[in-house]
Amino acid sequence: MLDVIQQKARKYVIKILSLPFLSKKTIFLADFVFVAAIFTISTFVCYNLAGKEVIIKVFITELILCMLLNGTFFYVFSTHKGILRYSSFRDSIRIFYALLCSNIILFLFNLYNYGYLPVILVTIFINFFIGFTTIVFNRMLIRLFFDYVRTIKINRKRAPVLIFGTESTHISLARMIRDNEYLPYEVGGFISSDSRKTNQKIMNYPIYSKAEFLTHPTLFREINALLIVPEELSHDEKHLLVEKCIEYKIELLSSPSLDDWRTNRKQVYKIDKIHIEDLLGRGQITIDTDIIGRDLKDKTILITGAAGSIGSEIVRQLCNFDIKMLLLCDMAETPLHQLSLELTDCYPAVETQLLIADVRDYEKMKLIFEKYRPQFVYHAAAYKHVPLMESQPSEAILANVLGTKNVADLAVACDSECFIMISTDKAVNPSSVMGASKRIAEIYIQCLVHQQNKKTKGLHTRFITTRFGNVLGSNGSVIPRFAKQIETGGPITVTDPEIIRYFMTIPEACILVLEASILGKGGEIFVFDMGESVKIKDLAESMILLSGLEPYKDIDIVFTGLRPGEKLFEEVGYGEEEKLPTSHEKIMISKHTDCDYKKVLPLISRLIEMSASDDYMEIVKLMKKIVPEFISLNSEYSVLDRKKLKNV
Repeated sequence: MLDVIQQKARKYVIKILSLPFLSKKTIFLADFVFVAAIFTISTFVCYNLAGKEVIIKVFITELILCMLLNGTFFYVFSTHKGILRYSSFRDSIRIFYALLCSNIILFLFNLYNYGYLPVILVTIFINFFIGFTTIVFNRMLIRLFFDYVRTIKINRKRAPVLIFGTESTHISLARMIRDNEYLPYEVGGFISSDSRKTNQKIMNYPIYSKAEFLTHPTLFREINALLIVPEELSHDEKHLLVEKCIEYKIELLSSPSLDDWRTNRKQVYKIDKIHIEDLLGRGQITIDTDIIGRDLKDKTILITGAAGSIGSEIVRQLCNFDIKMLLLCDMAETPLHQLSLELTDCYPAVETQLLIADVRDYEKMKLIFEKYRPQFVYHAAAYKHVPLMESQPSEAILANVLGTKNVADLAVACDSECFIMISTDKAVNPSSVMGASKRIAEIYIQCLVHQQNKKTKGLHTRFITTRFGNVLGSNGSVIPRFAKQIETGGPITVTDPEIIRYFMTIPEACILVLEASILGKGGEIFVFDMGESVKIKDLAESMILLSGLEPYKDIDIVFTGLRPGEKLFEEVGYGEEEKLPTSHEKIMISKHTDCDYKKVLPLISRLIEMSASDDYMEIVKLMKKIVPEFISLNSEYSVLDRKKLKNV
């Protein structure tokens, strides 16, 4: 019986909410009739109370004038264009101005024709007051009715959410949640840092103090989620809220900032789960953008791998400077096109050139260098997935070694001012083909530096290598994979319970790359401060908890074993390397050990030639000769290390 009543009631609620909006003509006509009726009533009541007789001819003249004046000012102030069920304070202000102007002119008309008569003044004042009250009350009554209907919870399962803050942004969020029946949330209240607002209400929702939320979890047993605007909170505040939400098993949600709303109204409906970056990220990195801007001013800059995670973020950050031209080079057509559309929308004044090209193709890259003569080259193009490159060493050599060699050689040939290579911590004591290929690319760059240092004439290209660990949210990285696995109900797959990694956000890494490109005098390997290492198992558990779920109960974590070439931990520098500080606290210089460049260069050339074959064992064998510290882990190439040990 109850279900039948709920279904019928829900049907009526849906019918009410789906009623068509009144047309502007209907609203205008209704207001027009209201003022005519109110003027008539006001006139007869006031004249009767004053003991005076209404002169019908005069009354009709004034009624027509009243209607004409009100109609004119209703049109001027657009009082009829608002939707009644969404009437606001601004609509009331427009009605006030329209009625005020029309009644002032009506009073002046009477004063000019009949002189000062108290009864006329009182009549016009009452007409204005009752007219404004009646029209506004009518609108507010309609709005309150629809607001009440929207709040009726009939067979709707919506999770109650607390909104952190009580400013206009947060009130707008509350209205949006309340009015949008498709969102799976309903407002449960607000949290305020101002204790004076406690025990008060906004939109009939209670306000709790921040102290209550942090110290009295029993108050929030019925709350399923906390909604924040991340841009409004400090790094420490976000960390504290994350910890409390994990402790209370409350889902943490994020909303766009008010600035985002202004630039993109579609963002209003984008309530999303908080990103793990807010848990792992460190405090704001500060750099001297003025110095970077001066060095990059009016420069033509080439970015290889421009459509990738790192490359595209470097492009975005370069757009903030007075660049002459950005050359966006990538072999991935669709991502490059999408990046181009984004730049057109966000940075229309920046001149860009899209270049579909493969860094492995020397002749194609030569045409690009000779045509545009880039002064700065950010080389981000590379293959980076460890297991995939472990099964195809020739591709790792072609992309990471030959590709780097081509671009670096052309930078020298075309007198580029600076070449910046994006390397990886996996190049340190490599255990995988991918890491070893990046280390060989680093060695080749050092060879070019050594050759340039021997010259006494000609322009020198500054060669700079930047080395850092995993970036959060990059294509194919662990964070998006875990998020997708949680979304589908699990399980989350982790290779080993003890595996640890260093993490850095993509904007963090890229801004440090730009800083390093200005700091470097040439030949340095810059190592970034990656902060504290993170155990991947703990990361997976935190992501589950942030989703309001319980690890191993709601979402299981399965350990699959280390993949080929993978090791438990990564390093950003060799043990014997000395790290020197720079003017930026998060950037250090790795004092690498020189190698026999005359011996190494022919080996690299031979390795590139061998990459045309499918004799992977011989390719990896030569890689180990170039990089003696390359010890394969969980790989078929481990047999080469055992043979090498036997020969020692």
